[in-house]
Amino acid sequence: MTSRTTSDGLARFNALEERAALAALHEVCASRAWAERLLAARPCATDADLYAASDAAMAELTAADLAEAMAGHPPIGRPKPGDPTSSREQRGMAGASEELRHEMLELNLAYQEKFGHVFLVCATGRTGEQMRDAVKERIGNPAEREREIVRAELGKINRIRLGGLVRGGLLQGDPVQEEEA
Repeated sequence: MTSRTTSDGLARFNALEERAALAALHEVCASRAWAERLLAARPCATDADLYAASDAAMAELTAADLAEAMAGHPPIGRPKPGDPTSSREQRGMAGASEELRHEMLELNLAYQEKFGHVFLVCATGRTGEQMRDAVKERIGNPAEREREIVRAELGKINRIRLGGLVRGGLLQGDPVQEEEA
């Protein structure tokens, strides 16, 4: 979603008191450094400006900041109970067979053992099989390459979630209609 004028949702976000804006941004990404950089970028004139600020903040995250961000994401196939965002984003696993669920559990554990963090992929619009194939492909990566892939995937997730924020869902407590990635 790109506009030349400030959307109603973006105007509401720009006007939020700092603590409320930080809370809304924390729903998007668990990295405090990322959220603080977006707070510093306010007010954003357009949705595109907000996305650009997100991309710039993502590029500046340290390894510790990335770890903090990843800690806010559940493993693929095991969304947090009571968390509609992770359930919605991982809906490609909803109808997965028990065999695929077991395979994802094993792959998630192997990935976490190797890299020390949850496997992160922008799951929006992906099937369970596509998510399985992604972890199989990426588990052989060297740690530095994988960290940059994780940074890119997290950036995609943040853009989708920011889209929900500027459409008003995260600001009003309404369900967010997500875009396909």
